[in-house]
Amino acid sequence: MALSDFLIKKEPGKKKNLTNFVTILFLCSFFFSCNNEKNMENNEPTTVSEMTDENQKPEIPGDPSLPTSADELLELIEESKGDFKYSVEDFFRNPEKSRYQLSPDGTHFSFMGPYERRQNVFIQKIGEDKAMRITSETDRDIAGYFWANDNRILFIKDSGGDENYQLYAVDKDGSNPKDLTPFEDVRIQVIDQLEDIKDEIIIGMNKNNKQLFEPYRLNITTGDLKQLAENSNPEEPIDSWMTDHDGKLRIASKIIGTNTTLMYRETEDQPFKDILTTDFREGVSPLFFEFDNGNIVYASSNLGRDKNVIIKFDMSTGKEVGEIIFEHPEVDVTSLNYSKKRKVLTSIFYNTARRSWHFQDKERADIQKRLEKDLGDYEIFITSMNKAEDKFMIRTYGDRSLGAYYFYDRTTDKLEKIVDVSPWFDENDMAEMKPVKYKSRDGLTINGYLTLPKVANQKNLPVVINPHGGPWARDSWGFNPEVQLMASRGYAVLQMNFRGSTGYGRDFWEKSFHQWGKTMQDDITDGVQWLIDEGIADQERIAIYGGSYGGYATLAGVAFTPDLYTCAVDYVGVSNLFTFMKTIPPYWKPYLEMMYEMVGDPEADSIAMTAASPALHTDKITTPLFVIQGANDPRVNIDESDQIVKSLRSRGVEVPYLVKYNEGHGFHNEENRFESYKAMVGFFAKHLKPDLQG
Repeated sequence: MALSDFLIKKEPGKKKNLTNFVTILFLCSFFFSCNNEKNMENNEPTTVSEMTDENQKPEIPGDPSLPTSADELLELIEESKGDFKYSVEDFFRNPEKSRYQLSPDGTHFSFMGPYERRQNVFIQKIGEDKAMRITSETDRDIAGYFWANDNRILFIKDSGGDENYQLYAVDKDGSNPKDLTPFEDVRIQVIDQLEDIKDEIIIGMNKNNKQLFEPYRLNITTGDLKQLAENSNPEEPIDSWMTDHDGKLRIASKIIGTNTTLMYRETEDQPFKDILTTDFREGVSPLFFEFDNGNIVYASSNLGRDKNVIIKFDMSTGKEVGEIIFEHPEVDVTSLNYSKKRKVLTSIFYNTARRSWHFQDKERADIQKRLEKDLGDYEIFITSMNKAEDKFMIRTYGDRSLGAYYFYDRTTDKLEKIVDVSPWFDENDMAEMKPVKYKSRDGLTINGYLTLPKVANQKNLPVVINPHGGPWARDSWGFNPEVQLMASRGYAVLQMNFRGSTGYGRDFWEKSFHQWGKTMQDDITDGVQWLIDEGIADQERIAIYGGSYGGYATLAGVAFTPDLYTCAVDYVGVSNLFTFMKTIPPYWKPYLEMMYEMVGDPEADSIAMTAASPALHTDKITTPLFVIQGANDPRVNIDESDQIVKSLRSRGVEVPYLVKYNEGHGFHNEENRFESYKAMVGFFAKHLKPDLQG
């Protein structure tokens, strides 16, 4: 349920992991795109809209009488005017070039760039200056892409934020475009890219039942589909599939109430057999097979322990094999990478206060040392490599810029800078994100990040409290445009990983169960008190802002601690736990009993859920509130925002309401981001009266 608003870093080589979500490639930040066609060839590739029939637009979601008028929003935006070095647009503009990848043969770069303000795919031959645009999407950003082979690129795109991603293909010269999944209201998953099979890929689709995803082998040239297995029992839905190194479908997992069952078969000719059944609170997550494609997999497991560790697991017996490969005393470890060419484990990624690596392989460790020699203290990730594993795309990250892309040729040991992702920023102007810790009222250690504005006196500051979405996610160190915007306007920003935030072990996660609006909210409140006690926060100028679950926490903050916050901004947030449960997308239905365990059962826990639903306590809210919503949001229905706005306005509480009818769970289109953050900054300026006026 978290906003897809963080760039997810992944090193190539971890491609067979069991997953029921769209490939990590496709969960990239909606902050990336740009608008410059300098040096681009004058081609006009086919667009998705030309591949598909235009459907009649459905009626407008929600109550169209509620959104604030454009004139009133402009008045709010005017509140933020000042002589600032960086505009709101600077923080949320789309980079000129980002999300670089290498072709499998190592002869071409690909990247995302702008065409009419929308993210599109470009190709550039290595060693040449010219790049060619091969897609021409103008209604919606391409959400993600990858090389299927040396000549063909696949990309996905949804419609207006509905998250029903469709899969498209195009050759690297822009020819032979094809809609590979031309099915209405169907969402695709990428199960295996089949890197060694030129014209095929394995995908999942909920084509036959909106709740259930079934695996298909797809020809990426003709669009021919072959269903590989059935998933037709809603009482025991299979929620994920996994292949071996030869692309054979051999592992699956299914859900039975609040239990998950791992299933296995040695060959595709055999039926799946149940191997291990566990409560959803613990389990084994296979990552990839051993290189002989036998019965052994590498996996992340928390069976019999608090934190996930990396192990070997025998799928034929359902037992761990040998010693733990890697564990960390503070955090879960769920990532393991390998060399496909050399057939060795290479690296393990984990996230404490900062992201870190543990290397299993001297060659991979030597590459990292070589990169660190030239690139210094930035976080350094390999984002793409060729099949020969001697050419690499490198991405750096920091807390004060979006970093840069580099091309590293290991055969010549040449490291070449390709592009700065945000060259308009001077890192020295940006604020430092500092890891912090504080104690909750019941003794838990809460990890978080504090960003202070670059002002002479860093005491008694106006503050924005910024709880993350999820809630089963976490904040991490790195450049965050929202945080940097607030710091540039004179606000301190506190982000906290309250109980339930993932990565800190099972016990910390389970402490959040049935605690929406209760101890989870107390962790946020305790962070506010910590800032006050430290002399950092002016207790008369504290705001709270969050998206998704963070939006819920915002509403809970002003409903259940009405005297704590001066103002608040709710971005696609849940307001009523009952209506939220009723309007979840169909492909979440298999997880409903688990959600009842984690959040609450509307029947058995109706009293507690009523107490935790801000929309049912609007009589307690007096804090000025700004609400932002995407009308097509499939996760948090627009009714969640409509009902809180209606109720508060009926009581005379100020509630500006910004709705975008071409957006979903978070704003992807650049112009919508500009407007929403300008209005948000104006709202904060109106109520918090920051000392820094530009």
